[in-house]
This record gives sequence, C-alpha cells and structure tokens, in this order.
Amino acid sequence: MQVSYSTAECRYRRVVLADDHRVVAQGIEHLLEDRFDSIELVSSGAELVEAVRRDPPDVVVADISMPGLTGIQALRLMREEGYEMPVVFLTMHDESSVAAEAIRAGARGYVLKSAAGEELVRALAGVMGGHTYVTPTLAMDAIANAGRQQYVLTDKQLRILEYVARGLRSKQIAYELGVSVRTIESHKYAIMQELGVHGTLELVRKAEQEGLIRH
Repeated sequence: MQVSYSTAECRYRRVVLADDHRVVAQGIEHLLEDRFDSIELVSSGAELVEAVRRDPPDVVVADISMPGLTGIQALRLMREEGYEMPVVFLTMHDESSVAAEAIRAGARGYVLKSAAGEELVRALAGVMGGHTYVTPTLAMDAIANAGRQQYVLTDKQLRILEYVARGLRSKQIAYELGVSVRTIESHKYAIMQELGVHGTLELVRKAEQEGLIRH
C-alpha cells in the first residue's frame, strides 16, 4: 500500500541544506522558503555538523557526495553526538545499496535529484510526521537491504577488505598502506571475527553478500 503525504504548507523553524553545488542549494532554498522561518546553506559535511551543533534544526536536507565528510559520514557523527532531527538525503546516487546504507546510518528520507521538487516536499512532510520516505523506484530494495546486519568496521579495515577482495596478500597490502604485515594480519583477523568467518574466501564471499565491498 502506498502512503501519501500531504504537501499542504506547514511552517517549521529551521532547516539546514548541505550541498556543495551552490545553484542546486539555492534552488532547494527557493522551493522551501515558504515552509521554514530560517534556511541555512552549507557546502560540506563538516560545515553541516558545525551548523547542527550551533543551532539544531528541525530537519536536514543533504547531498551525499560532498568535500571532506560525506553526507552519510556527517549523519553518523551527528547521531553519535545525540542529534536526532530527521535527515533527508537529496542525491544523484540511484543505487539501492547506497539508499540502504543511508537508512542504516539513520536517514529518514532519500530522494533523487532527478525527481521533481514536489517529491522533496512530500518527503519532508513524511519525515516531519514521523515516517520514512524513500524514492519509490528504490524503496523496496533499499528497505530490504537496510534490514541486513550492520557490521562495525573502521575505514582502514574496509580498505584492507577491498585489497583482500582484489587478491592481494598481506605483505602487498602492508606495502600499499605503509604498515607492518603484523598490523594487516591483526586487522584481517578482527574483520573475520566481526563477520563471523574463518577463511579468506569465506571472508570475501560474506563481504560481497553484505555489500561491504564496492565493485
């Protein structure tokens, strides 16, 4: 059953818009100016986090690909710091796996930039009403993928995992990352423990199944 959200005008106090493309951000600002008393534009993930720390908004609308911190990384950081306002991603990424990652990180909305502006308004109405909104073409796959177990791996461990998947041995990975072979083996063991596997082939297979390796 499809849930419809009213797009009737309803004013809120404050929204932070994060997008490194100024023209896009200004277009969104124009679309939302009748619905918010205050609209702050920022152009990076770090600026987004700082804006939220300074004055927590009612909602955040953010791109995913931005300089420095990505939108998803910024969201994780904000959630770790206890900020619970709804976050809607407005992005060009049309892969359901990315949408699922965003939902797992705590996003309440996921809208494609290729969609009409009215869809963003519907998404905001939905998330402000306590719902989750995902662009319909991605919704089923994204929600199914978001139900997967979430594994806690560091950025370095994810890089090591990618090298392992490419067939590099520990000595080669150590050279690439400028660390000792012992460090690589230690990380590799920790990754196996986290994923509950016992060998390299099983590790790569499990990582691919869980979407931890991007091709």
